[in-house]
Amino acid sequence: MSTAWFVTGAGGQLGHDLLAALAGRPDVVTAVTRAQVDLTDESSVRGAVRGWLETTDAERRVVLNAAAYTAVDAAETDEDTALLVNGRAPGWLAEELAGHGRLVHVSTDYVFDGHATEPYPVDAPTAPRSAYGRTKAAGEQAVRAVDGDASVVRTAWVYGRHGGNFVRTMTNLEAQRETISVVDDQVGSPTWSADLAAGLVALGEADGAVPPVLHYTNAGQVSWHGLAQAVFEELGAHTSRVLPTTSADFVRPAPRPAYSVLDGSAWDAAGLPGRQHWRSALTSAMASGFRA
Repeated sequence: MSTAWFVTGAGGQLGHDLLAALAGRPDVVTAVTRAQVDLTDESSVRGAVRGWLETTDAERRVVLNAAAYTAVDAAETDEDTALLVNGRAPGWLAEELAGHGRLVHVSTDYVFDGHATEPYPVDAPTAPRSAYGRTKAAGEQAVRAVDGDASVVRTAWVYGRHGGNFVRTMTNLEAQRETISVVDDQVGSPTWSADLAAGLVALGEADGAVPPVLHYTNAGQVSWHGLAQAVFEELGAHTSRVLPTTSADFVRPAPRPAYSVLDGSAWDAAGLPGRQHWRSALTSAMASGFRA
């Protein structure tokens, strides 16, 4: 079956890996960046999707929405803009696609309050504590309010070769400082963006109806401190150089979830690609030229 893909946020971390995952296929891929489609402008979003739908005759049409306002702290004072990008735009995409194609929309662990002690299932009540989380929750609601072929995929702690992320930061700091301090009271599941991208593509081309909400992260869990130690280990550096500290010592404008682990059992049950453990994913990421 021929498939036409429309990738938003193509210039971002996940967008780069989505394009890599789609490379070499006979499918037609349309990639748009922030400069090409203004997600704060309803007419820009709707017009882009309508134009794409009118110019493709593929049997299957899929929009992978990897675009987002991801400046978590900035959103605390710029929630109106974040709401347009994270909350309204996904709904416009879903409305334009209804009856014409599938939407795979990427969301976040920040829709939860982070007070759990076991992984959040897909049907857990959302209770965001930050502006970023509130706007992403609004986007989920906007997508699910449309009667169309769509799936919201929550993920967490994403890192990749492109853009800024924790693993790249730790890699740089290892070369710059003798010791670093990293919080050990926040726990989640690090997720290699290349793995996430492959999973999203598989979901996009899955036959039949797709679940309305899914969780995808690499398997297992660790604290930020533990992840930093693992990065140092991959670099051949002594892990004792990574010192534990607490969130109280690193106060940020937006509150961070203390526990961000997402239950991926619904993803596994859907027959989608298996989720490798975060530690093996980190090894693969670093070996792939991540440090270049």
